[in-house]
This record gives sequence, C-alpha cells and structure tokens, in this order.
Amino acid sequence: MSKVTIKDVAREAGVSISTVSNALNGVDVLHPDTKEHVLKVAKRLNYIPNLNGKNLKSSATKVIGLFITSLKGPYYDQLVDAISKECEKFGYELNIFITKNDRTALSNILGKRVDGAIISNEFIDEMDVLALEKAEIPIVFIDRERVSKTSASVVFDSYKGGQDVARYLINLGHKNIGYIRGYDHLYDDIERYAGFRATLEEAGIGFNEENLLVGYFEEDASFSAVKAFVKSGKELPDAIVAANDLSAIGCIKALKSEGILVPKDISIISFDNIDLSEYFSPPLTTVNNPIIRLGKLTVESLLGIIQGKTEGKLEKLQGSLVVRDSCSLNKNVLIR
Repeated sequence: MSKVTIKDVAREAGVSISTVSNALNGVDVLHPDTKEHVLKVAKRLNYIPNLNGKNLKSSATKVIGLFITSLKGPYYDQLVDAISKECEKFGYELNIFITKNDRTALSNILGKRVDGAIISNEFIDEMDVLALEKAEIPIVFIDRERVSKTSASVVFDSYKGGQDVARYLINLGHKNIGYIRGYDHLYDDIERYAGFRATLEEAGIGFNEENLLVGYFEEDASFSAVKAFVKSGKELPDAIVAANDLSAIGCIKALKSEGILVPKDISIISFDNIDLSEYFSPPLTTVNNPIIRLGKLTVESLLGIIQGKTEGKLEKLQGSLVVRDSCSLNKNVLIR
C-alpha cells in the first residue's frame, strides 16, 4: 500500500502543497482556522512527514529504533542492555527514543532511516499501529499482543505469573490477600491482576476491594500507598501481592516503619526477580521474569522480519516462582 504524501493531504484539504507545508511546520502565515483544518486532515489520513526525504525501504541502514516511555528502574536497565548487546552482536546500531507522544514516535519510525523498530510504548495506539502495518514497517512489540506479516510480539506470560503467586499464597493458608497494582492500562499489569483474581475465584476465595492499592510500579508510590493504608486503621491483609519487586520493596519499608514485620506479621510476594530482590531484607519471593531472554528474542524476531526470513508471530515467555523469605504460613491457620 502506498504511503500518504503531502500531495494527498493538500488534495483532501483543498489547499496548496505550500499551505500544508506551512501548517505542518508551524509557519505563522496562515489563518488559525486554515491551519487547524489542515492538521485535522493530516491526522485523519495518518500522514507522517518523511524527516529524511527518503523512503525507509530505499536502503538498509543497519539501525534499529527502540521506542520506549521510560528508562527508569532496574527492569529497563536489564531490558535495554540485553537489546543493545544483541543488536551489536548482529552488527546493528541501536537508537533509543524516549517519548510519550505518539506522533513523535511515528514520525521517527516512518521518517527516520531505521530498518525496523522495537516498541515498548503504550502511547502508540491502535490507529498508529494500523498506520505502521500499512507502511509494512518491521516492528516487534514488547508486552503487547499484536501480530501481522511485518509485526511480531514478545511478551512475558504475566497472567500465569498472577496465577502462580495466588496459588502459592493460598497453599500457605492465606485468604485475605491484598494487591498493589502498577498502571491499570498496561498489558503486564492487566494480565498479572487478572490471573491473580481468576485464581482466587477458582479457589472460592473472595477479594476485598479495600485491599486494592496503586503503586505505579514504583518504590516511593507503593511506600506511600501502604503507609496510608496502615494509618487508616483498616484491617491488614494476611498477605499482599505487589505488581513488581520495586513495589514490594516500598511496601515492606512502609510496613517496617509501622512496626509490622515481614513475613512474621504479613507475607509479601511480587514479580520480576530484579537483582536487588535477592539481597533485600527479607529476600523477596517473586516470579522470575526472563528479561534478558525477552530482550534477545525481541531482536532475533525483528531481524527475522527485516531479512525476510520470517513473518510476525507471538512469542510468550514463561516465568517461574523463586521462593525466598518474604512469605510464611498463615499463623491463623491450624496446621494438623
């Protein structure tokens, strides 16, 4: 399918090419209504400026773009390092674009000279993805299930992870279980929480919505959420599932500050198995997320599409529960 050009925008908007160019480049010579009209037409047509004036397919660049919203935290440290090393292994340069603006991301993907893109950016929505597929840009999504001829997905099976943590706590006799969510619009947070809730339901165990906190995958936010919960005087759960290890660390620090001991008074379990989880006190029981493997497989999948060896497919990686010292038997359960 042909890419939308500036001529197409001009024809659809009923203006000249120079008027479209002025509107897109913010040149202050147009009436505001004309500028607004042109920009609306350009967006509706999914027009993306070619920043280099060259078609992406004109030549191989040996450059891969990684589009991400943040590099904050040990998860992203490991992921980006794995992707970078794998690109270098195959003779590719990695360019990292940190943005929360979908138009900026699309402009870089379609306009700059990269051979393909790895996307871990939730701001690139369904319409944006359709534009990428229409342009047949080689894409691999991380933690988003999307597959076409030129797009693939590599995801961690967070749903199973949610099931694993719930089953482990249930087997320890815990029934009053709390949960600290990350961001409820992100794939991994949605899947982890869904697996957790489904497993409680299967076991006939209810979930008290008052025990649902939000920690945004961050230590400080989780600390504040748990601290406020304890200060509220509400009944403390027997156990808490944290959406990632950083949230678990913030949770435990907040509990300790209130004189509540882990795992003596409450069990804490989480996800990802970052390096710090093994050395924290107490060491965290957590679901191992094969982050390095995920990064390597992402690059391998993308290069397969770029080189025409494979079409897009879904790769789902499994984790495993790493049992350490942050969980214990529910002291209120009679052991026979």
